[in-house]
Amino acid sequence: MSEWMSAEQAALRLGVKAATLYAYVSRGTLTRRKADGRSVFNRAEIEELAGRGRPRRQAGTTELVIESAVTMLGADRHYYRGRDAVGLAATWRLEQTATWLWTGAEAGAPEVWETAPDALAAAREAQRGLSPDVLPLERLQVIVTALAVADPVRYNLEPAAVAQTGKGLMAGMVDALPSEASPDGRDRGLHARLWRKLSGAGAGERLADVLRFALVLLADHELAASTLAARVAASVRADPYAVVTTGLGTTSGALHGGASLGVESLLAEVGEPGRAAQAMGERLRRGERIAGFGHMVYRAGDGRGDALLERVRQAVPGHPRLAVADAVLDEARRRALPAMNIDFPLGLLTHLAGMPRGAGEAIFGVARTAGWLAHAMEEYAKPTRLRLRAAYTGPLE
Repeated sequence: MSEWMSAEQAALRLGVKAATLYAYVSRGTLTRRKADGRSVFNRAEIEELAGRGRPRRQAGTTELVIESAVTMLGADRHYYRGRDAVGLAATWRLEQTATWLWTGAEAGAPEVWETAPDALAAAREAQRGLSPDVLPLERLQVIVTALAVADPVRYNLEPAAVAQTGKGLMAGMVDALPSEASPDGRDRGLHARLWRKLSGAGAGERLADVLRFALVLLADHELAASTLAARVAASVRADPYAVVTTGLGTTSGALHGGASLGVESLLAEVGEPGRAAQAMGERLRRGERIAGFGHMVYRAGDGRGDALLERVRQAVPGHPRLAVADAVLDEARRRALPAMNIDFPLGLLTHLAGMPRGAGEAIFGVARTAGWLAHAMEEYAKPTRLRLRAAYTGPLE
C-alpha cells in the first residue's frame, strides 16, 4: 500500500471537505506534496489524525473555512491558483499577478493600466484639504471613495467588468497619491509609478525592483482578516470599490497591514545597531509586541519574508541601515521571539527607500486590492451571502 493518498482519499477518510483538508496543511497539521501535478498526503498522518479526531483550533482564534480557488497556504509560503507566489515574484509584475488571480490566465503583452482622467482628477481633488501628515493608507481610502463616485457602471458585477474596474481602480490608487517627483515615461508599470510616488530623494533605484517583488508577494494571502471582510461585503453584492474600501479599513489594524508601520517606527527609533537591545527591551517591558515577528500560520518561519529580505540585501549590499536591521534580528533571536514575518522586510524596504511614514501600509493596500477583487468575484458568483452566527454569552431575562 502506498504511503501517500490523494486529496480525495484523504478527505473521505477524515470525513471533511477539501477546503478543510488544505486548512489542516496551512496549520502544519498535515504534510502535502506534489506528485504528477496532484496533491498527495502522508497516509500515516491521515490515519493518526482520523484516530484522534479533528484538530482543535488554536486558543483565542475563530476559524472559518470558505471554499476558494484563489490562494492556498503552504508550510512557509502561499500559492496563487496552484503556483508558488515566491517563484512568480521573481519575474512577474503586479498587473500579471492580478490578471492571474482574477482569471486564472496569464497576461499577454504588457499593458498600461490607467484610470479615466475625470475620475483621477476627482480623486486628487478629494485630497485637497488633507493635512500633509495624513498617512498614505488613509489617503487611499479617500481616493477609492472618489473613484467610486466617478464610475457610473460600478455595479456591473460580471467577472470581465470587475476585472476592467480593477485595472482602473488600482491605477487610480497609485496615480492619485501626491508626489513631488517628475513623471518618468520609461516604465509605466504600477510598481514603477508607485515607486516614484513614495520613494525618497536618493533612494537606490535597485530598490524599485524590490518593490515590484513585494507587491507580487502581497497580492493575496487566502482568508486574512481584510480578505474575509472584503468577501463578506461582496457576498451582499457591494460594488468593487466598496469591497476595496472594506479591505483598506481592516488593513489599518496593527495586527494586520499596519504591522509594517510598527516595523518602520522600531527601525527609526533604533537608529544605530547598539540601540536595538534597549529599544526592543523597553517595548517588551511595556507589554508591547515587537512588530514583524510571529505569524498565525507560518509557525516555523515565513518564506515570503525570507525571500523579500534577501532581495533587499541584494539590492543595497553594505547599506549602513542594514546593520540596524541585523541588530534587531539578532536581538529577536536572543530573546527567543517568534520567527520573522514579511512585515519586517517590508518595513525595512520603506525605511531604506526614505518613504513617508506608513508607506508599507499603502504598498500592502495597493497590492492586496488584486486579491480582494479575486475573492469578490468568487462571492459574486455564489447565490447566497455569508452570514456568520454569534454564540450569545449575555444575560437572559
